[in-house]
Amino acid sequence: MEFLETPQNPALRFQVLGPVQAWLDGKPLSLGSPQQQAVLTTLLLHSGRPVTTQDLVNALWGERPPAQAVAALRTYVSRLRSVIEPRREVRRPAELLVSVADGYALRIPGEALDLTVFERLAGEAAAARTAGDKREAHRLLVRALDLFSGRPLTGIPGPYADAQRLRLAERQVAAAEELCAAALDIGLHAEIVGELNNLTAEHPLRERLRELLMLALYRCGRQAEALGVYTDTRKLLIEELGVEPGAGLSAMHTRILAADPDLAPPAVSAPAAREEGPAAPPAQLPADVSDFSGRTELVGDLSTVLMNATGQAVVVTSLAGIGGVGKTTLAVHVAHRVRAEFPDGQLYVDLRGAGASPADPVGVLGDFLHALGVTESPDSLEQRAALYRSLLASRRMLILLDNARDADQIRPLIPGVSGCAVLATSRSRLAGIPGAQLFDVEELTPQEALALFSAIVGEQRVAAEPEAAMAVVTACGFLPLAVRIAAARLASRPRWSVSDLASRLADQRRRLDELQLGNLAVETTIGLGYGQLSVPEARAFRLLALIDSPDIPLASAAALLGVDEYTAEDLAEALVEANMLECFTPGRYRYHDLLRLYAQRQNERIGDTEEQERAVRRLLDLLIPTLRTATQLIEPDDPLPELLTTPVSAGIGLPTSGSAQDWLRTEGALLLSAAAAAADGPRASRHAAMDLMILLYGLGPDPTHGPQGRQILETIGGEAERCGDRAALARVHVALGTLQSVTSDFQGSEQSFRRSLEHQAPDEPTFLLLATANMLGVILNLGNRPAEALQFLEQARATSRAVAAPILEARVVSNMARVQHRLGMTETAIRSAGEGVAAARQSNSGPLLAQTLYQLGVVLAGGEAVPHLREAHRLYRSQQNPLWEGFTLARLASALLVADQHAEAASAAGESLALGQEMDSAYCQGLANAALGEALLALAQPARGLACLQEAHAIFTRLGVPEASPVADLISQQHTEPFSPPAP
Repeated sequence: MEFLETPQNPALRFQVLGPVQAWLDGKPLSLGSPQQQAVLTTLLLHSGRPVTTQDLVNALWGERPPAQAVAALRTYVSRLRSVIEPRREVRRPAELLVSVADGYALRIPGEALDLTVFERLAGEAAAARTAGDKREAHRLLVRALDLFSGRPLTGIPGPYADAQRLRLAERQVAAAEELCAAALDIGLHAEIVGELNNLTAEHPLRERLRELLMLALYRCGRQAEALGVYTDTRKLLIEELGVEPGAGLSAMHTRILAADPDLAPPAVSAPAAREEGPAAPPAQLPADVSDFSGRTELVGDLSTVLMNATGQAVVVTSLAGIGGVGKTTLAVHVAHRVRAEFPDGQLYVDLRGAGASPADPVGVLGDFLHALGVTESPDSLEQRAALYRSLLASRRMLILLDNARDADQIRPLIPGVSGCAVLATSRSRLAGIPGAQLFDVEELTPQEALALFSAIVGEQRVAAEPEAAMAVVTACGFLPLAVRIAAARLASRPRWSVSDLASRLADQRRRLDELQLGNLAVETTIGLGYGQLSVPEARAFRLLALIDSPDIPLASAAALLGVDEYTAEDLAEALVEANMLECFTPGRYRYHDLLRLYAQRQNERIGDTEEQERAVRRLLDLLIPTLRTATQLIEPDDPLPELLTTPVSAGIGLPTSGSAQDWLRTEGALLLSAAAAAADGPRASRHAAMDLMILLYGLGPDPTHGPQGRQILETIGGEAERCGDRAALARVHVALGTLQSVTSDFQGSEQSFRRSLEHQAPDEPTFLLLATANMLGVILNLGNRPAEALQFLEQARATSRAVAAPILEARVVSNMARVQHRLGMTETAIRSAGEGVAAARQSNSGPLLAQTLYQLGVVLAGGEAVPHLREAHRLYRSQQNPLWEGFTLARLASALLVADQHAEAASAAGESLALGQEMDSAYCQGLANAALGEALLALAQPARGLACLQEAHAIFTRLGVPEASPVADLISQQHTEPFSPPAP
């Protein structure tokens, strides 16, 4: 910090241009609570002038101070005195914090406060610029802005601090604006384009910044971009404020259009030698951002590496990451952090590696040599590099090479000896530099993204809508550039709520359009990386995004691309190297959310629907046979349902039932995503998607994926309805009914199964008809209509015999046992359930045995049911079927209650409740709450037990199932007055 570098500075120093801090003889002081720090801040910012007690109270608490505000204030002042005026053995310091009339004053030398030093430097810079010493003005402004170590008055509460924080932040921006203007005065247009981009994103309505950016871009030969800044700014001003651009911005637009020769870069002569010594070392680092957030560990690691640049070789570090992840911001922040370790200066260049015209190392070396005092540089790359290395051989300098294209571009810019350090940023990992230490820059954590968003938008707006704020940064994929743009848009629109912004970003089709402001746009940033891809890489980048899956395994990637796995891996790894794709597990690839949206948009723009449909169909041709194999391994004796398509490949090899279950668990999201991609395609693709859903749901749908599955089925059904595709409609409604049954929508499930029957031939025995009648019987029994349920189950049993499927008949008979039990036919029910178990034990089907044991346990009474339900539970657990594991534990808890094993019943019911919540199954939660409530009553915990029973009754009533009645009876027994259940 500036005021720490002068030996004449007093021993006591204060900082307000960042977190409020103080030092005495170089050691940090503990300033106490935030309120105590607020008192110190108020006194510091009054520059020695007295502040009344009432003004201090108002500064801390505003219009609603606590009852003991004055007493608390006196305590804070007393504690501050003890901190900043410690007793010393040799002498006692003069009083600094003094009582003055009805208040206090803090009297310290001006140079002891960083704000005072800042104002002095800024004033000297203005005077130097007026006097024509443009280089001196630039140097002084750099030193002034270096005093900011974060957001001013960070964490200080109270209305006074809030107002001063805004004032100081405005002062910082104004100084940064002056620094950019001073940089343009001395020909540093290329160096400040990035900084101006950041500043205009944070302050989109400051026309002076936009004007400076236009001039910088124009001087860099980027006239079209400069004019684009004007167009974007004019649109923004009209939309937000209803005004046209001001005179300065309009004049700049006109002058650029006219190619005004006065806009050319200035011919600035080298600074005259000063009598007091050599010219100041170069200090080319862009300004650090005031709202830098997170990256604590990475900042620490990078700083340590750079500060230890004393070995035998030059230290080279490289930051790699996707566009917009904040590589430049991080590099600049770290460079400022370690700047004092490089007293011979810092060099900076934007190598423009992500654009169409990367910087030529010859030109970069020429600029560096000029900064090092060389007036005439050699012509060739080799000669310039040799001279550059010679000049740095005896110096300790930091070289920041931003936005490098590849290792070849930066290799000539690396010094030859130790003592110097190079910090490079690039979209690709610069693995071609020997000895370079590579760091990957990933997205912010949710908390870091929220902190950045709050710093730009304001903590009060975020605190008022925390859930909406988290939705915004989540939609931004925690990408710093996206968060900055979203926050800047909101900051410039005071009438918007955070929820307004969140709702606009929720629409994935519009998200990239929303994430742009002025000349900053996420889509443009991503497009720079996309533009560097080869034709095969760009095709792979687009086609892999057709599947909206969390990640894509290599075999599926090869199918989508229509190549072998070796070629697919080469293409995917090339995309990983370019940071257009991620790979956290070997052989599995994924997109950042915003990159996937960009790839999908490219698919839409190219419009080659035939290639896209072929790619999706190739994937389904791989997944459907694999799913058939998994079904046969998991349920070996069950016949496969009739499919609408004929498999054309063997799929992926799955050697065992365990491997099949692992594959299903791992690829569940991929399977649904593939079906979704084909759901609205041509008839063949739609049928393939339907086959995949029938096979997948035949093994049991995952309730947690319910909304996605329902959307897929409704899309297929809508297309099938339009085309009169009865075969597809029959399957859609079976799959939809199955999904509704496990998500506890029993009425909807019944309607779906009945609609499926409308599209099937009643006299044609098929596996589809068998499944429909069987499930309809189960659902009707749940709805307490056992007589009607029995008719459908009889139809299902007859169909199973017609298609010669004894295993399926065992399932039906087991389900019939439940109906018979509800009809009071207890002995018949036990016999039917026992027949189902016997048939299951003769088969090789573990799922069938688990189901039949479960049904037997339900129809048996008390202790007799316990061993069967325990065995069923073990089977469901081994089959990794958490939904039915939850159902079984609830039934086991009920059986244990009858056997007076209350503590064990409560444990089983609690575990069941957790599984029901995890799987989002209301019916399972109802069964678990009912058993848990009864167990807690038996364990003398009436309050908790009654609460569980009431929750169970509410669930059963909402579902319309008969279990509500016995639970209501149990609740009534706990009340002195009759219990009146709520209306359904």
